[in-house]
Amino acid sequence: MFRTALAILALIAAAPAGAAAPDDILRITVDQAQVAKLPANTSTVIIGNPGIADITTLKNGSGMVVTGKGYGRTNLIALDADGNLIDEKQIHVEPTRHVLVVQRGNSRESYSCDPVCMPSAVLGDDTKVFSDVSGQINAHDQLAGKGAGAAK
Repeated sequence: MFRTALAILALIAAAPAGAAAPDDILRITVDQAQVAKLPANTSTVIIGNPGIADITTLKNGSGMVVTGKGYGRTNLIALDADGNLIDEKQIHVEPTRHVLVVQRGNSRESYSCDPVCMPSAVLGDDTKVFSDVSGQINAHDQLAGKGAGAAK
């Protein structure tokens, strides 16, 4: 009995201080959006690091869209109209699951493979590779925008 109690105390002591419960963690994939609920009476929402995640509140105020901007962890704080804390959640932004990474010495390039592998601009890639792929994506978006605008 003494050993069991000692083992339980050791487990409690080993648990990280301030560890978030699974319900307090929003897991988002980078470059993806996810709808999440806001607590009732939320007036202000704060993101700890907007470089990792961004939010857009829905018009009815009961929800928000959380978008993964960069890899890492940050927090979200919900306040009422008087500035009182209503809720706090952790946001974990993770990479996509279907990524092929090619490492050539110190140079890294990534490919999104879902279902066919195509170049992808991923944080951490070689600067030239990232710039080249980003430039192609931007050029494609501009051409697509011109086509969509012409149809109006």
